[in-house]
Amino acid sequence: MPTPFPEKYLDIFEKKSFGSFTTLMPDGSPQTTPVWVDLKDGDIWVNSALGRQKDKNVRRDARVAVTIIDADNPYRYVEVRGKVKEITQTGADAHIDAMAKKYLGQDKYPFRQPGEERVLYKIAIGKAVPMG
Repeated sequence: MPTPFPEKYLDIFEKKSFGSFTTLMPDGSPQTTPVWVDLKDGDIWVNSALGRQKDKNVRRDARVAVTIIDADNPYRYVEVRGKVKEITQTGADAHIDAMAKKYLGQDKYPFRQPGEERVLYKIAIGKAVPMG
């Protein structure tokens, strides 16, 4: 059964707070990248491009961790452990544009590469550990 995100920390998503997104490599070692994060329908949403290392990792092993760090206070964060419950390209372009608006103040995601296909990972929260 999914765990709700701690209510006291929901304001983190109203800020330009980054997440550290950890997936598992084929040998079991961690691979972590900074990401923009969103919370929708009780799930953490992370957006990436099809074929990147994190995309390959998540498709092989759905177990992930995301630590969302308060943009105003790096000592205040929430570590989330969970599983990617859905991988979809539906809505991924609109989502990355919404994230670009939030994080960069731009209407369109400016870093898109030619031929790039966006993908969305919807992460069911298994455990949420707040700090600060």
